[in-house]
This record gives sequence, structure tokens and C-alpha cells, in this order.
Amino acid sequence: QVRVVESGGGLVQAGGSLRLTCAAAGSIFRFNAMGWYRQAPGKQRELVAGMASTDRTNYADSVEGRFTISRGNAENMVYLQMNSLKPEDTAVYYCNANYGYDSYWGQGTQDTVSS
Repeated sequence: QVRVVESGGGLVQAGGSLRLTCAAAGSIFRFNAMGWYRQAPGKQRELVAGMASTDRTNYADSVEGRFTISRGNAENMVYLQMNSLKPEDTAVYYCNANYGYDSYWGQGTQDTVSS
């Protein structure tokens, strides 16, 4: 069984920063890819940033240059450093971990950016 847990969300003013942490634990030694998605009210869930097992990264155009995904100190842990936050970044942020055809999601963490 795999468990994915996010932490680090909260309330911040526009221009501020937040760092999210995702830890995936279970029977899988290393996931093929891990990433961060977000879903704002009334909108579809979208990919924010992803990292492959090769450490190759990709970002949504809207966060390129402001957000950074990086690998944590432990296996199957990733961070999302979010700088220069904007009100439109307000959403529930979800961590996702993929292994083969299996995809695992965390419960989500609310990030609110006030103007």
C-alpha cells in the first residue's frame, strides 16, 4: 500500500513564498515520476511541476521561473518551492506519484495567496 502526504500549505501575501513537501511511503522503492498538481475552484486539476526518476523536470508555463521542484533528502520525497506568488496561484495543491500504470495521490493542501 502506498501513502502520499503533502505538507507546507498556508496563507501568504502576493509576492511571498511557500514551500510544499511531499512524501510517498510504501512498498515501492522509487517512483517513476513525482509531481505537483493544483485545482482552483471551478477549474480542472492541472499539472504544476513534475520530476522524473532521471531528475528531469517540467513546469506549467504559468509557473516557469517562479516555482522549483526538487528532490528531498529521503527517497520518494519532493519539494515545491513557490516564489513570487500571485493570487491566481490560489488552489489546492496535490502531490502525485507514478509507478508503472499506477498513480497515487495525496489528500491535497490548500494554498491561498492574498492580494
